[in-house]
Amino acid sequence: MSSRNTDARSSRARSSRADLPRTSPEDFNAMPNAARAIAATSNSLDPSIRIVVCIPSFRRPQHLRRTLQSLVDQRTDRRFAVVIAENDASACASVPVAAEFFRAGKFSGLCVIEPQQGNCHAINAVFETALATFPAATHFLMIDDDEIASADWLERMVRTAEITGADVVGGPVFPNFDDDAERGLGRHPAFWPAYDISGPVPVIYGCGNCLIIRSVFARLADPTFDLRFNFLGGGDFDFFARCRQAGMKFHWVADAVITETVPKNRTHPAWLALRGLRIGAINYHVELKAARTAQLRLRLLARMFGRLPLSMVRAIRLVVTEPRAITALHPMAVAVGSALAAVGIEPQPYKASKIVS
Repeated sequence: MSSRNTDARSSRARSSRADLPRTSPEDFNAMPNAARAIAATSNSLDPSIRIVVCIPSFRRPQHLRRTLQSLVDQRTDRRFAVVIAENDASACASVPVAAEFFRAGKFSGLCVIEPQQGNCHAINAVFETALATFPAATHFLMIDDDEIASADWLERMVRTAEITGADVVGGPVFPNFDDDAERGLGRHPAFWPAYDISGPVPVIYGCGNCLIIRSVFARLADPTFDLRFNFLGGGDFDFFARCRQAGMKFHWVADAVITETVPKNRTHPAWLALRGLRIGAINYHVELKAARTAQLRLRLLARMFGRLPLSMVRAIRLVVTEPRAITALHPMAVAVGSALAAVGIEPQPYKASKIVS
């Protein structure tokens, strides 16, 4: 038995709500080797609920409050639950916010503390908990803790999944800049959605606005998000790339809109350049996983380094059409990021020490 399979089964076993201990954030902090635990829950949890909204959370309690309120304001007759995974075990700032909404009966659900820090740990925790707690659920949506769902978001996502039979449904996340002067960056690839119109698409790239049906997890969750992407990010793109390789169907819903709060620090040229480097590194690692022979890996290396001069040509062309130079330079940043990743150099923006709330 491989250690990987053993670890995956252990992770799934501890995610069962029946097995999770209940704890307060203060008690949790006092336990040096604490496992995942329930920190807040609604008065009742109906196992027959068929829709669950999943939210990984890290050091953004005020944003989370707005996210949860947008779920309260959904225009739908469908019953749904909310599962939150708090990934900052030292402070647990999202727990009081979650508890407030649960106590008020705004919706049913629970908040768990995931002590292993990192993007993929948090997302795996929220999906594993949702799957185990709501065994009848067929549709699992995800929204980030700095996002706000439009009033018809849930209805449109679920209805699309039912009508089309898609395995994965995606929708746009539009930026809402804290600094109004930066609205011109709205068309930057770091912020603009992958597709403009509704319909079948080959793949989606992010989980900040998505719906995944239960059978997808049954086929691919071992674990759901590859922990090799834990601090780099891109576990969502890797997961969806594996879905595509498995022949699953994707659909895009252009009017299932989510808005994302973009703080001023994420509009700085340095952050945008780092974002490009990160995207390049993610692209490299996703393609590397698919290159299963030495020959394919050598071809991949040649392709990664070959993109460098091509990216310069593309950047020069974009300078003519793009009003912001940082947008034109994005292709170069992506190409450089792939090349650096190929020699073992890559950013790790999801380490706690690197995150600015």
